[in-house]
Amino acid sequence: MKSKDSPAAGPSAGQGSAQAPGRSIDRLLAAAIVLLAGALVWVVAGTMDVHVTNAGDQAPDFKIVGDDGRTYTRSDFGGKLLVLNFWASWCAPCVQEVPSLEAFQHMLGPQGVVVLGVSIDTSQKRYEQFLRRFRVDFPTARDPEANISSNYGTFQIPETYLIDSTGKVREKIISNQNWVDPQFLDRVKTMLR
Repeated sequence: MKSKDSPAAGPSAGQGSAQAPGRSIDRLLAAAIVLLAGALVWVVAGTMDVHVTNAGDQAPDFKIVGDDGRTYTRSDFGGKLLVLNFWASWCAPCVQEVPSLEAFQHMLGPQGVVVLGVSIDTSQKRYEQFLRRFRVDFPTARDPEANISSNYGTFQIPETYLIDSTGKVREKIISNQNWVDPQFLDRVKTMLR
C-alpha cells in the first residue's frame, strides 16, 4: 500500500493543481484566437461584398470627362436611352462588336438612343489608336482606374448597360453583341416607347 507521501501519489496531485491555471490560460488564448479569426473572416467578407448592377436595378451615378471635353453623368441623358458600354482596346470581343455598335448608334440615335463608350485602357496611346482605327464617333471616355465599371460590378468586358430615362437598367449585356440584329433592334425600340 502506498502512502500519501510516496512519489507515485505526490506528483499526480501536484501536477493537477499546477496545470489548472495553465489550462485556463490556454483555453482563454484558444478562445481569443477563434474570436479574432472569426472577426477577421467577417471583416474580409464585408470588404469583398461587391455590388453587381443587373437589369431592373437603378444604375449607379457616374461622372466622367469625355474626349470631347464634356463632362458626362448618368442624368445627362434624361429622356434618352443610354447605352453605357465598357470596353478596352486589347479586348478581342470589343474589337468584334465596335462596328455594329457604331452602326447601332447611327440607326437609333435619331430615335433617342445615346451610346457612351467607357474604356478601361491604361494606355492613352492604344486607346487613341483604337478610336482612329475604328472611326468611333459616339461619345467616348477613358477610365484607366476602372472606377465606373467597378461601381457597376463589371469585371468582364465588353459589358453594356441599357439605361432608361429614369435611370433604371433595362438590360445588361455581357460580352460582345451584334448591335444590328433585327430582333435585338426590335427589343431596344420597345424601350424607347
